This record gives sequence, structure tokens and C-alpha cells, in this order.
Amino acid sequence: MAVELILVDNGSDEDHKDRFLEIYPDLSYIRSEINLGFAAGNNLGVKASKGKYLLFLNNDTEVTLNLIPELIKELESRSDIGLISPLILYFQNPEIIQYAGFTEMNYLTCRNRGIGSMDINQGQYENDSRETAYCHGAAMMCRKADLEETGLMAEEFFLYYEELDWCEKFRKAGKKIWFTGRTKIYHKESMSVGRESSIKTYFMTRNRMLFIRKNTNVLNTLLFSLYYIGFACTKQIIIYFIKGRSDLVKWVVKGLKWNFTHKADSRDLGFKIKNS
Repeated sequence: MAVELILVDNGSDEDHKDRFLEIYPDLSYIRSEINLGFAAGNNLGVKASKGKYLLFLNNDTEVTLNLIPELIKELESRSDIGLISPLILYFQNPEIIQYAGFTEMNYLTCRNRGIGSMDINQGQYENDSRETAYCHGAAMMCRKADLEETGLMAEEFFLYYEELDWCEKFRKAGKKIWFTGRTKIYHKESMSVGRESSIKTYFMTRNRMLFIRKNTNVLNTLLFSLYYIGFACTKQIIIYFIKGRSDLVKWVVKGLKWNFTHKADSRDLGFKIKNS
């Protein structure tokens, strides 16, 4: 099986192209001088790709030997599968499950649940091959041909919720979102963004509402907004004060404000991104 490996350097301070090519001479290396975000970075790779199947991997993952052939096998077994993700385990605690699928979204609260999340891996998902609500952005595969109808990831998200939005696009195109436990990866979670930081607080707040705006009707968006502002964000602000993180409160407010001052397809992030 021929594998084309594409590495997107998404605005890092140092250019390690020569070192990468020394290790893997056939590497297709793409560098952006600025951090374009998760979606736009992946889209650069898609545009440069030549293969029939596209596997998207975070830079903080470790793959297993059967990952690519097993995902391709699943896609070839059903033409209606649009996106597929494997079982994801925590790298630091490989006996703990991070992802074995997602439940459906409650569009009034923009909440769903991770299937198997934080459970001990006892092989309970190793024979699973089933439809799920959403894939996980750390590892997902699709056919390149399907992108002609679904389009690329929405770059206005920049960080968080873009893979959920992409899954919605695949569903609207008549494709299923799939999970398989027949292969797995290990994820070094939270290496790129701290658990509580200004960038995470801002984009999680901003994009939760943006996701609803882009994927539901006006009435649903209105009802969600009442819940989100009146309860969810208010509760989060109180928690930040209790935890002594009042510095994050302004980023909750800024994330909310962006949605009332920008169109849903606006590329204005409302946040100054520094290169990593």
C-alpha cells in the first residue's frame, strides 16, 4: 500500500523542514508562516494531496500498525460512510478511553456525550463498527472524492468545533459518520493548548454558539442563545471567579460578543494568534 505523508507546519517559530526530510525523504512538507488554525491547516494538506483516501492526524498522536488498512477496509465496505474515526486512548494512560464515538447533539444546549469516555479499555469496543454522531478531530479518514460535495472544513472556527461542523456537512450530503474499534490511536491530549487558557476559553465560548448558528434555524439559535447567555456562560463565569481565574471572564464575554458582531461565515477571528 502506497502512503503519501503530508506534514503541515502551521506557523511554528522554527522551520524544521530539513530535519523532517532527513528522516522521511518522501515527505510532502507544507509550511505556513502564520498559524492558520486547525481547519485551514488541514485544508492546506487536502489541497496538496493526491490519494484516494485522506487520513487526518493531530501532531500529538501515536498510530498503530493496522490503522490505515483497517480504516480503508471500513470505508470500502460501505459507500455511505463519509467520515470515520478509530478508538482513541490516552497516551499517558493507555488503559483509559478518550473516544469510542459520540452521542447525538442536543441543539438547544449544544451538548452531547462521549461514548466510553474515561472508561477502562477492556476490549469492549474492539469488534465495534457502527454509526456515531461525530468523529474525533485527532484522527479521522474520508474519501477525497466526497469533498467535492461536502467541501473542506470551515476555516472560520479556527480552533474547536470545526470537526463537528464538518460531520454535519457530511450528514447533509447523505453520508454517515462512523466509528470503528478495530483499530486505535494514542492521543497526547492537551499538549497544544492548556486546559484553562485565554485561547481555549475564547474559542470554546465563541464556537459553541457559532456551531449552532451555522447548523440550526433562527428559532433554535434564539432559544439556544437564551440558555447559553442566561445559564451556561453565567455559570462558567461564576466558576472562574470561585477558582481564582477571573482573568478568563473577559474571554467568555469576548467569545459571546463576537457572535453578535460578526456574520457566521466571518474570517475575523476576534483574537490575535501568536505563532507557536
